[in-house]
Amino acid sequence: MEKTQRYLALDVLRGITISGMILVNTPGSWSYVYAPLRHSQWHGCTPTDLVFPFFLFVMGVSMFFSFKKYGNSVNKHSLFKIIKRTALIFAIGLFLNSFPQWKMDVSTLRILGVLQRIALAYGISALLILTLRMRVLQFTGAFILLSYWAVLYFFGNYSIEGNFTIAVDTAILGSNHMYHGFGIAFDPEGLLSTIPSIVTVLIGYITGWIIGQTERKSLPAKLLILSVILVVSGWLWGLVFPINKPLWTSSYVLYTAGWALLLLTVLIWLIDIKNFKKWTGFFVIFGMNPLFIYALSILWVKFLIYVVNFNRLCFRTLWEK
Repeated sequence: MEKTQRYLALDVLRGITISGMILVNTPGSWSYVYAPLRHSQWHGCTPTDLVFPFFLFVMGVSMFFSFKKYGNSVNKHSLFKIIKRTALIFAIGLFLNSFPQWKMDVSTLRILGVLQRIALAYGISALLILTLRMRVLQFTGAFILLSYWAVLYFFGNYSIEGNFTIAVDTAILGSNHMYHGFGIAFDPEGLLSTIPSIVTVLIGYITGWIIGQTERKSLPAKLLILSVILVVSGWLWGLVFPINKPLWTSSYVLYTAGWALLLLTVLIWLIDIKNFKKWTGFFVIFGMNPLFIYALSILWVKFLIYVVNFNRLCFRTLWEK
């Protein structure tokens, strides 16, 4: 049995995912964006809505392999690494939120964001993974998803104005430090909605565990069955608890993790079993430093926007003179 074998498909999926993250964040002119490159307005799931959970899922799978060097336990070395990585990613996210304001306006700085959610989801899931047995970890994930459903159901509704995440994030962060792109103070990467995103990482880790326990030949069939179960379960749950990315609903967790697992299954079959690898080079290289590449792409786009706006301002000033 080929336990603990690293699959090239995982590196390719990471590269595909980070490419997708950059594409949906910088699709060109926002006045002319193809429908698949737009997020759903509220409930629902477009291809763009799959990208972020795909990244968290891949991160979870990778954690299964990387945590072996820590002995799969919390110790001084592993705890330091987790805290350091979590703090670094969160700090980079804060910096990107403030850039290119040379003097940071702390009173209106958005505290959370994509990288901040990645940091929190990584840090919390890492501690759960290294302290809980596999069976307990699975029950913990289920408990989180069910509890999140109950909280949103009993303390509000699933609308953009009436969901309970606004109350929690406003009380802890303050409305001035939240996202306002929906027309109100509502953060799609808020604190409360980050809790179910942890389960996306846990599903990825459990997938890595299954990969490590399964023979290569029988792996695609097992993963295919699990992916279908997740997609169908998420879709059915979505009938009563809508699939919604901004709220990161429990149905959205299962539905998107299922599609991520399905794509990983196809890639394992195509690359690692059928040995069709010639096309993978770009994505392997692109996925080697995903967070650095993503942060650099955001930094570059913001810099270009700043330069363009600055040039326009200078031109307008000269024209008026």
